[in-house]
Amino acid sequence: MTLDIGWLDDLAALATHLNFSRAAEARNVTQPAFSRRIRALEEWVGCSLVERDTHKIRFTPGGELFLQASRDAMRQLQQGRLEAVQAQDNAPIRFASTHALSLTFFPRWFGEVSGVISSTPINLVADNMVACERLMLEGGAHFLLCHRHPDTRTLLDGQDFETIILSTDDLVLVSGCGEDGNPLHVVPGDPASPTPYLAFDERSGIGRIVATVASDLMKTLNATTIFTSQLALVLKNLAQQGRGVAWAPLSLVREELDPNGNLVLANPGISIPIEIVLIRGRASLNRAVGDFWSRVQERCDEDRDRLLFA
Repeated sequence: MTLDIGWLDDLAALATHLNFSRAAEARNVTQPAFSRRIRALEEWVGCSLVERDTHKIRFTPGGELFLQASRDAMRQLQQGRLEAVQAQDNAPIRFASTHALSLTFFPRWFGEVSGVISSTPINLVADNMVACERLMLEGGAHFLLCHRHPDTRTLLDGQDFETIILSTDDLVLVSGCGEDGNPLHVVPGDPASPTPYLAFDERSGIGRIVATVASDLMKTLNATTIFTSQLALVLKNLAQQGRGVAWAPLSLVREELDPNGNLVLANPGISIPIEIVLIRGRASLNRAVGDFWSRVQERCDEDRDRLLFA
């Protein structure tokens, strides 16, 4: 039997979603077809990769080993492709970014630090956190700009990646406001009439942070989920319309929280401190990539020195 390289993408999707139906949807195939492809991969490997007799999908010990090997292989292939492309004149540097930061943080920050690569073309892809992680793991981007919380793991926490903390941010709960300037929805809500909650889904990095860091808090807020999205901008707009409360990065809603804005804090005493980070693969040895990374490190060190000695 010949290995179909697409089976490795199937395995990566299953590792991300830990659910055959959602993984099949992510791969744009039916669940029966997806299951057959995983079975074919297991036949090629020569052992079971997934335990199917448990309530939640788990990888077998052999499956865990092969998953890591397949990720390494895909990363090396993608890195080889990137290096081949970079060998051409004027090859671009590729950034991945979560949606919210691509709109708010990236343009200003990149303008401040991009001088060292001013003659190099830049490509930016904005997507959800799951898609950005996968792009990085496959070598499809040199850098990832995203939000992070120290207690929340990502797929890029291993020794193959390194991280620079660029800035800090806060997740706050926001609501539309009435003519009197008071929130249309507050938390905690009334147990008899729970507050409508506009939630991030599991593909979002912010959704992952909230699920990990604020799971106990959410149980006390008397809020019921009425809408789910991976897009912070969509949730913000629905909150502005008075549809419910939503978590939002302060960097995204700061202007709307001004006295003349149309958002207010649903509970000023609740916030989650988070970081804005830049991640790169250690195998990204392209000179322009290395020069840019060094410039970012220098700029962050300069900023820290100014804060320490101010």
